[in-house]
Amino acid sequence: MQYPILSFVAFLAYCLQVTLKQRLRSLAPGLTPRSVLDKMAAIKMVDVQLPTTDGRTVILSRYTEPEADQAILLQRLKISLPAQSPPRVLVADVPRSA
Repeated sequence: MQYPILSFVAFLAYCLQVTLKQRLRSLAPGLTPRSVLDKMAAIKMVDVQLPTTDGRTVILSRYTEPEADQAILLQRLKISLPAQSPPRVLVADVPRSA
């Protein structure tokens, strides 16, 4: 049995690694794709859930602030993190009275 989707994902991963290697060669010589990925792995995405008094929950999806060395690396690679997403509000299922 063949898994074409896995082959496609592996090919995309290879393409991304080669592209990163080329960018590093001109913008940050001496760094390897693996070292950059290891350094950037410390930036995490978290969901902060804040319950409200009326039963709703406000969810803030946020990434952690890059440390100084990560910020320098992002700047050298000319990469900017996306804007923080707006909050989401979840409404609890409350039974309605008739």
